Amino acid sequence: MGQVQGKVVLVTGAAAGIGAAIATTLGREGAKVVLTDLDDARGEDVAQSIRAAGGEALYLHQDVTEEARWAEVMGEIDRRFGRLDVLVANAGIAIIVPIIEMTLEQWRKQTAVNVDGVFLSAKHGIPLMRKSGPGKPSPGGSIVMISSVAGLRGSAGLAGYSATKGAVRLFAKSVALECAGARDNIRCNSIHPGIIGTEIWEKMPGERRNAPIDANAVAAATVPTGQLGTPQDVANAVLFLASDASSYINGSEIVVDAGLMAGRVGNLAAQ
Repeated sequence: MGQVQGKVVLVTGAAAGIGAAIATTLGREGAKVVLTDLDDARGEDVAQSIRAAGGEALYLHQDVTEEARWAEVMGEIDRRFGRLDVLVANAGIAIIVPIIEMTLEQWRKQTAVNVDGVFLSAKHGIPLMRKSGPGKPSPGGSIVMISSVAGLRGSAGLAGYSATKGAVRLFAKSVALECAGARDNIRCNSIHPGIIGTEIWEKMPGERRNAPIDANAVAAATVPTGQLGTPQDVANAVLFLASDASSYINGSEIVVDAGLMAGRVGNLAAQ
């Protein structure tokens, strides 16, 4: 307990799924958590659950594609806490459509959330992270960008999504280098979840376009262990990168996929 005690944390897309698990975990470990999302009712519920467990949490409405709102959110964090120690750029959407069927509007919508939103998080978050706060002798902090295994390899039907998540991966490395060059003690890393059980699967069309994809079936068929991951699995990785235990990890990526990216199970020599 207390791995991020007293740190001020911002988690975007925190009303449900992976974002909610991240916010709850960081709150449980002593952070002062600011949650943002478009779903106000669920976002406030997550914040209330953190407070009920003895933590400190504030929910703010935010569309991550709106730059003006980013300035307002950072201003509110500055007024309330005077600093920002951890920024978790988690908000994202998945539009799963074959590339020749995808409209330009769909492409731009996905890019706006998954890429523009992450860019704006860094643009507006870094200045506040560089600002010293009460009892804090020097600036610094940790930026964690949530990408995906889809950002590490291509996949049919996921071209648009993979493009955005691949962009996040390299953007995180570039941010890490810029901050390192500035000697501002701000680290930036990306996390790449594999097949994780969240509501996003219910919104994805399967082979039968009117039926959702069965995440358990996907995991059984593709993950070496056959197991479906949980939002908590991803939150645990975020906790590590948010804590001082990862102080020498920068510009890196953590893959949370039970071996999906490692390869296939089976002894080829015996086949």
